[in-house]
Amino acid sequence: MTAIARLRQIVAENRAGRHAGIPSWCTAHRETLQAILRFYRGNDEPILIEATCNQVNQDGGYTGMTPAAFRDFVHALADEAGIERTRFVLGGDHLGPNPWKTLRASDAMAKAKEMVRAYVEAGFLKIHLDASMACADDGELSEEEIAARAAALATVAEEHAAGRELVYVIGTEVPRPGGETEQLAQLAVTEPQAVLRTWELHRSAFEANGLRDALSRVIGIVVQPGVDFGNNQVFAFDKAKAAMLSAAVAGVPGAVFEAHSTDYQTQRALTDLVASHFAILKVGPELTAAYREAVVAMAAIEEWLPAARKSGMLQVIDDVMTADPKFWRDYVAERPRARLERLFGLSDRIRYYWPNAAIQEALGVLRRNIDAASDELGLIRQFPNLWEDHHPGLSLSQRIIQARVGAVVAKYVGAC
Repeated sequence: MTAIARLRQIVAENRAGRHAGIPSWCTAHRETLQAILRFYRGNDEPILIEATCNQVNQDGGYTGMTPAAFRDFVHALADEAGIERTRFVLGGDHLGPNPWKTLRASDAMAKAKEMVRAYVEAGFLKIHLDASMACADDGELSEEEIAARAAALATVAEEHAAGRELVYVIGTEVPRPGGETEQLAQLAVTEPQAVLRTWELHRSAFEANGLRDALSRVIGIVVQPGVDFGNNQVFAFDKAKAAMLSAAVAGVPGAVFEAHSTDYQTQRALTDLVASHFAILKVGPELTAAYREAVVAMAAIEEWLPAARKSGMLQVIDDVMTADPKFWRDYVAERPRARLERLFGLSDRIRYYWPNAAIQEALGVLRRNIDAASDELGLIRQFPNLWEDHHPGLSLSQRIIQARVGAVVAKYVGAC
């Protein structure tokens, strides 16, 4: 069975009431992805990895990667891990005019169509169509227009599928990507009638574009189950509050719900999400936050080591982020605890800075110091959950990273 066929089977099983789901790994960070892939060596489950429209697009996105480059990046990691490329489903998230919303709608949609084509031609099979963002000349954007634009993007995808079976996700009622910036009192769960309206509008738009077959391959709809997070806040999933939403999945033929921003939920909450027909669980910042936790722990360990040269890891990170605030400024409010939120907030803004040359140099020093301390087991055990014996071929720093990221991976896989 192909990976995309297995994904569709998971969706069908979940709709039928069986406990089946799949994590969607949303990160382009090399070492985090390496840790994820190591977890999959012992099974044959499909691996769903997604890139967002801002992260990866025909202009390079903030990673500098086109869809084809991202595909090659993932495949190279798969080869390195000894995992067959056929096990992967690559997904494009929020594909629409968002990266170009400051342009007129006609120009932004032209760019969005070019992006969708690039994703599909690169072999991405799971396409989230999201044209919900207003462009420069839109004013208030109607739901009908959102659906019409999604159908226009689906038309492009189908034209360039080259015989590949694409699956689609529609809808966009999600928390702010990357986490909220302010403390929130509560979250509103999507109303069932809103789900059915989203479906009907997209059904009508798809059929008007001659996309009846593509409509039959819509496997997911994005709604808000009541989960979100900010720098210092996590909204836990409440199964009872989402019961009416969960039942509404029956009105969306062939599809399940896709949950965004599930980061930092407990395994129990994630399990409840899957049981409530949220069969696709997207996670991103929690993965790189786990990598950051491993780095911070190693920096604390390093302070006790008799190394001739110390990395000064956290100070280097702080200096770089202070000098270049563009990736965290909108997520960290001006207040006394701003430095703590910048460095340790759950939105994990550090993830944008790992490629920085100064940070990479300090990280190299830190890892060499840690790798030279393999006999200091007593010291390392002062930091809980840092000792990983399942990968004896790895260096100590790799094992520490594997332990932290692997714990997040295990939580999601266990919930699904």
